[in-house]
Amino acid sequence: MVYKLISWNVNGLRAVAGKGFSEIFEGFDADFVCLQETKLQEGQIDLEFLGYQSYWNYAEKKGYSGTVIYTKHTPLAVTYGMGIPEHDTEGRIVTLEMPEFYLVNVYVPNAQPELKRLDYRMSWEDAFRDYVCGLAERKGVVICGDMNVAHEEIDLKNPDTNHFNPGFSDEERGKMSALLASGFVDTWRSLHPGEAKYSWWSYRMAARERNVGWRIDYFLVSDSLRDKIAGADILNDVFGSDHCPVELELNI
Repeated sequence: MVYKLISWNVNGLRAVAGKGFSEIFEGFDADFVCLQETKLQEGQIDLEFLGYQSYWNYAEKKGYSGTVIYTKHTPLAVTYGMGIPEHDTEGRIVTLEMPEFYLVNVYVPNAQPELKRLDYRMSWEDAFRDYVCGLAERKGVVICGDMNVAHEEIDLKNPDTNHFNPGFSDEERGKMSALLASGFVDTWRSLHPGEAKYSWWSYRMAARERNVGWRIDYFLVSDSLRDKIAGADILNDVFGSDHCPVELELNI
């Protein structure tokens, strides 16, 4: 069976809901749609789709962070967060256990201007790597979401001027390298090794129109699923957020 998966940082689900989101969602015709930065509390939106179940993780802080997975397939189990109290108050992770794999939808913390949250980001990254590696010991793992890092210079338009900025610091890039080295594959890069294509653009200075962007949204799969990758895309013709959706097809 070929599963189609979509991941999208919507930068406020209530905002994007007024920009044709329902039509976009239905156009995906995906098995799983994973959203980040929903910026919701429970009961603030009623947005369900025929044929889908949804699983929401809300931040304790109002109007902040948050993740949800819409799925056509009933999971064996659902987990919210990593089971670590200091990391589980911001609604950053939803994990579905499916028969063939775990699906982890993640919104990785931003290091913030002047890297003022970098120390927290580093501890979060280590905990997250341990979490997904533990899952991978049991079955294949698919990780998707806004990982808030452009891994290589090809992953952003202006690497030379961004080396010490959040999302492209040596420390953040190093943690992505460590995650991949622990047994994961960057699916889009594996199929498009020399291509520069972006998934996020600043709202400033017409960055999207000029395609001055960053690739910070990913689908990663554990090594055991490497040969199951049937396709990967960045849907930069879809609007409504400062991010665009990314897509993965898995043949399992």
